[in-house]
Amino acid sequence: MIAQFAARLIFGMSFTWVCLPQPKISSGFFRIQMLVVLGLGVLGSLTGNTEETIPTIASSAAFLPLFIVISVLAFLGSVFWTLERRQAGCWFGYAIAAISLATVVLFAARPETSFLENLFRVDSEAATSLILGVTMVAMLLGHWYLTAPTMSHDPLLRANQLFAIAVLIRFVMSAIALALNWQLVGSGATLTWLALRWIAGILGPAVLAVMVWRILKYRNTQSATGVLFVGVILTFIGELSATLLTRELGVPF
Repeated sequence: MIAQFAARLIFGMSFTWVCLPQPKISSGFFRIQMLVVLGLGVLGSLTGNTEETIPTIASSAAFLPLFIVISVLAFLGSVFWTLERRQAGCWFGYAIAAISLATVVLFAARPETSFLENLFRVDSEAATSLILGVTMVAMLLGHWYLTAPTMSHDPLLRANQLFAIAVLIRFVMSAIALALNWQLVGSGATLTWLALRWIAGILGPAVLAVMVWRILKYRNTQSATGVLFVGVILTFIGELSATLLTRELGVPF
């Protein structure tokens, strides 16, 4: 589960970098982002061989080289961003996004299920990755304004827009899964996890995205960052609850 969560964060964060107006963000921010991904890559390398209990289409040994490559790319990316080689740094970000997407797909797909079921699993996993990564990057970007207070507010506005889109995608995927598999939801612990998944993982972040949008109208980046920090906590709780439901019921919620 740890390696899978690391892969989700890496893909979500790197995809968010691609969608942000990078020329308007100082290089130091991306250097730190690369170092965060480097840490996640090392974590995935150390824990990837413990995922044998998950019946993925690839063996646990296949994840180790992917995480190692991601770690190396993140380290090199941090060097290029430190040297202000922005174009090269961006290309390292694209490479990390592509490899981490492959890792997420390998974690999501199951050998015994049909193509359509695997497609839904992969889409659901990508939606999870997106909401986790976008929220994390948006929160860290908000903190970056303490270091670069004169930086344009457009990147944070874009990050919040991506946050709202990620919440919407996660809502659609979870609603489809719930509608098709409602009969699997019983009572007690399962119903509690499902409620936590929806309240903390979808409804709460949706409210927070609106709050951040209204706060940024007054150009108050620090208040918006505080709200985004709450968003990180809620999305982590929601997606962890969804992971537990998926492992118990066999359906990506």
